[in-house]
Amino acid sequence: MATATKNKAKTTVRPMEDRVLVKPTEAETKTKSGIFLPESAAEKPMTGKIVAVGPGALSDDGKRIAMSVKKGDTVIYGKYAGTEVDIDGKEHMIVKESELLGVIEK
Repeated sequence: MATATKNKAKTTVRPMEDRVLVKPTEAETKTKSGIFLPESAAEKPMTGKIVAVGPGALSDDGKRIAMSVKKGDTVIYGKYAGTEVDIDGKEHMIVKESELLGVIEK
């Protein structure tokens, strides 16, 4: 008897206007001193990697305003910024570019 395998198509999300799709970094599960934290005590991360970028906002005269961030940038965003979304079982954030606090440069 043959078993059917499911081919799951990867979902892609294209942010609108001046929004970006961010994959948050993993929350710390251990303190610097080695104490393991329960999931309920772990702080929500406020950094993440940009997965997709919208085309940019429209100005009053109808021209696109270029985004100042790009796919692959690691960013810091506000604690209450954006909207959490689940994409293929993984947590992501959709955040307006103006809610980003900075880009982490290495």
